[in-house]
Amino acid sequence: MSTEENRKLLLSVFDAIEQRDDQRFSELLHSDFEIHWPESLPFGKSKARTWSDTWNPLQATKRERRMDARVVAANEDEVVVLWRQRGSSPEGQQFDGEVLGLYQVRDGKLARAQMFYFDTVAVASFLNKAMTQSEK
Repeated sequence: MSTEENRKLLLSVFDAIEQRDDQRFSELLHSDFEIHWPESLPFGKSKARTWSDTWNPLQATKRERRMDARVVAANEDEVVVLWRQRGSSPEGQQFDGEVLGLYQVRDGKLARAQMFYFDTVAVASFLNKAMTQSEK
């Protein structure tokens, strides 16, 4: 695929995530899709808790779901996207942090995603507090 087609594909992926359009998201994934998160995050350790399981309860508004995805580099096989992870805990604590994702495209679909949070300690701290609050 061309660089421009890959750029559009990734922006479509982010749009589907923001809209919580699971069907569209699935259509954009390669059959061998794999995703890699930092292991220090709750959804990076196991398949038992996913990114969606973790963040959906913390993103009740469009503002929190907005990722402001911006392609910073692309070629025929890979795309790098800078995006924002936002959320609000049950007690109102806010999180807004940057993430850099490296995405591999194959056969016109997203084949691999690897995320690099700028501050995994802050993300993990926010999530631990938010999950504790929701258990109360």
